[in-house]
Amino acid sequence: MTTPFSADRWQARLDELRAAHHVPGATLAVLTGGTIHELASGLLHRGTGVRATPDSVFLAGSLAKVYTATLVMQLAASGELDLDAPVAAVLPEFGTPDPDASGTITIRQLLSHTGGMTNDFMYDSGRGDDCLARYVEALRGVPLDCPPGMVLSYGSSGYVVLGRLVEVLTGLTWDQALRERVFEPLGLERSMTLPEEALRFRAAMGHVGEPGRMPEPAPIWDMMPRSAGPYGRVIVSAGDVVRFAKMHLDGGLAHDGARVLAADAVAAMRRREADSLDKWSVSADGWGLGWTLHDWNGVPGFGHDGSAVSQFSFLRVLPGAGVAVALLANGGAVGRLYSDLVGELLEELAGVRVPPPFAPPANPPEVDLTPLVGTYPRAGVVTTISRGADGGGRLRYEFVDEMRHFAPPLEADLVPVSRTAAGTVFAAVGMPVGDEFWPVVCATLPDGRPYVQVGMRVAVKAT
Repeated sequence: MTTPFSADRWQARLDELRAAHHVPGATLAVLTGGTIHELASGLLHRGTGVRATPDSVFLAGSLAKVYTATLVMQLAASGELDLDAPVAAVLPEFGTPDPDASGTITIRQLLSHTGGMTNDFMYDSGRGDDCLARYVEALRGVPLDCPPGMVLSYGSSGYVVLGRLVEVLTGLTWDQALRERVFEPLGLERSMTLPEEALRFRAAMGHVGEPGRMPEPAPIWDMMPRSAGPYGRVIVSAGDVVRFAKMHLDGGLAHDGARVLAADAVAAMRRREADSLDKWSVSADGWGLGWTLHDWNGVPGFGHDGSAVSQFSFLRVLPGAGVAVALLANGGAVGRLYSDLVGELLEELAGVRVPPPFAPPANPPEVDLTPLVGTYPRAGVVTTISRGADGGGRLRYEFVDEMRHFAPPLEADLVPVSRTAAGTVFAAVGMPVGDEFWPVVCATLPDGRPYVQVGMRVAVKAT
């Protein structure tokens, strides 16, 4: 039996937790019992004092990936695309510096982040309608983070390639395809892809600052180029995110009964394609075709997270309970807000307990750092593991090349969390941005090479 949703009680809880975790503004949408409830709290912009309302829109970052995946699965369901075909067979201009990999990376691998594509190639290919085509051309010179098919490594560049596939097969830009094939059929009036479209609505501003204090407005609203759209830019209200999720819960049907996505494609997107050693960065146990997959003590769920210039999005869907929760926020300790608020909601509405926030244990296990010390380069980022003055592990995470202006180098202590045959997990303690602790995984590729995974991005150790 579904627990009735008390809007007043959850509004009070949203207000309380948002303030406690120094989040300037947040919106919440909850689907339960077939009804969508929408709440808002705080300010969209501390500089202007504009209040958040349920219809406010936020930059949702990587949540865009599941929208792009939905477009790709529409094409696969109609027979226009074979998920197991090499990307180059459909998009001959696709390539990497590795000719063998260029001819073998499949569409399925890009959807499931197992193609070895990099995450941090933020190339500004202009504002024109040819921006994805130009990005794919430039991507030919960017090395893979790891060999395709070996391990899950979160990679945004692969989703630009998928967006370009959509353009080639539909004759539309990615922005137009998403509007005409998803937003409009679902009646998503507060969902868009271009910054200028957000001017029609109450739009959130990101905020940055020291942990433990209410942050201040960020110096820029959106630093991503237009080519980032397929992996990183949908601008949405929390209610529209849940309406999109409801289509997936309803087997691909819109609210009026129109079919947006074939039922087989809906199911395929939630079928596990890869396991994840990092179960904390996005609370995922594995990956499907676009969706992150969750297992809460045997209760399956799916969703995705996103971030963009200190705006954040969280979507969790429990198909067995018919529950979906979307939380959008604009700075502060959003990970704590998610853990507390969404955790309480899912426990009450779906009977599941969300794992606690990632943190180092009181008694860390002993770990031999010797084989792990070294440099781990990948496109846009160099990760270094070293010994600190006290003999403990140290992490340096440095943006380079196209990403060198993104942020100064980040440094933290490494505290061991667990050690298994699959790999060793550390907590990076003292990171000056984001959550209090970052999960860092050290493991070995099937070919024997060591790698480090930060933010679910794999970097192989330099020889």
